[in-house]
Amino acid sequence: MTAGRRDRKKAATRKALADAALHLFLERGYDNVTVKEIAEAADTAIATLFAHFPAGKEALILDDSGEREASLTAAIRERPDGVSALDALHAFFANRAPFREDLPEEYQRRMDLVLTTPALWAYARTVWVACQGTLAALLAEAAGLAEPDDSLHVLARYVLETPDLASARPDRNAALAEAFAHLKQGWPGL
Repeated sequence: MTAGRRDRKKAATRKALADAALHLFLERGYDNVTVKEIAEAADTAIATLFAHFPAGKEALILDDSGEREASLTAAIRERPDGVSALDALHAFFANRAPFREDLPEEYQRRMDLVLTTPALWAYARTVWVACQGTLAALLAEAAGLAEPDDSLHVLARYVLETPDLASARPDRNAALAEAFAHLKQGWPGL
């Protein structure tokens, strides 16, 4: 079913705002751009910007409307037979920025902006950590449990923090692999 006119207009407005924000942030730096300037560049009102992105400036670059949770769910539920949940999560993160080096230039520029802007980096971490409950439930499902126990909530948090920690290391891909190897030792069978 195709999206209705209203949904298409909302999507177009969101895209115009996100595109304007990215352009201005890359041109002048995140801290040197106001929400008023973004709204003006997208030919919308400030109230419209906040209606679409209630979290403000950070969300203009990092809002994914649930993509993270959907991707984590797919990584666990659609993993090939014989692949552990933790191996699937390792592969999932290894194929995302900042661990992939073959990203399209526009996406790489966006990631560089996030990695070099403290407010964006902090928001990105917050958005990932917000997936902890979902990931704990997925890990429980993979372990054959009806509900996640405290241990699986801890594991979910570790998994979600691992990319942040590994990306700060000189060889981030090796650090990611080492971290997941340690997690597998602590949670055998997952």
